Amino acid sequence: MIDAEEFFGRGHLALFHGSREVVARPAFGRGNAHNDYGRGFYCTESPQLASEWACPTLEDGYVNEYLLQTQGLALIDLSSAEYSVLNWIAVLLEHRTFELRPGAMAEARQFMVEAYSVNLEGADLVHGYRADDSYFAFARAFLDNRIGVRGLEKALFKGGLGYQIVLRSQRTFERIAFRQSTLAEGQVWNPLRVARDSRARAAWEALEVESLYDRDDVRVIDLMRGAPWDA
Repeated sequence: MIDAEEFFGRGHLALFHGSREVVARPAFGRGNAHNDYGRGFYCTESPQLASEWACPTLEDGYVNEYLLQTQGLALIDLSSAEYSVLNWIAVLLEHRTFELRPGAMAEARQFMVEAYSVNLEGADLVHGYRADDSYFAFARAFLDNRIGVRGLEKALFKGGLGYQIVLRSQRTFERIAFRQSTLAEGQVWNPLRVARDSRARAAWEALEVESLYDRDDVRVIDLMRGAPWDA
């Protein structure tokens, strides 16, 4: 873990949370345990991205803005050079639930979690890529050996789905202050959200075809057999 104040380069951080409602008092211990990085309060530094999150449909939502004091907080940055795409997807596989075929795919998921997942306990904040529906197509294909690690990396970066910051500890919630809430118009932001996901899906479809011809890429079956992977 690293120091959050040093990572963000300042003692405070403006954060945005997109929601169907105003969230003036984020509460520790709430939230879905099956989100990307487990239970926590999911934010972004981008008001534009938060506006898209606020509008999963054409109905209006809200962008809630906060100021977080970062002094003394411990951070795990899954997008840093310390970790690889294998760590990121293993954390995702550990927390998120989605349908997998029994047998080889389920075994591959268990292997990835045991071999590459990151212990997030003790972290006040987690920073990393966010997943969207399109990424679960990537994850299934990876576990089914239809794409390799290199293809997974390309899909991650080309999808452009952005970064998120998750507040996980009690003391982090004690240091976040609500600033304001602004309306996010569904008619404006939902089409942009859909377009972002469509770009990710289009990038994935192209990469899936490309990956079929990449015989040198390391696939999950290779990792299970002990093949090395240099992040």
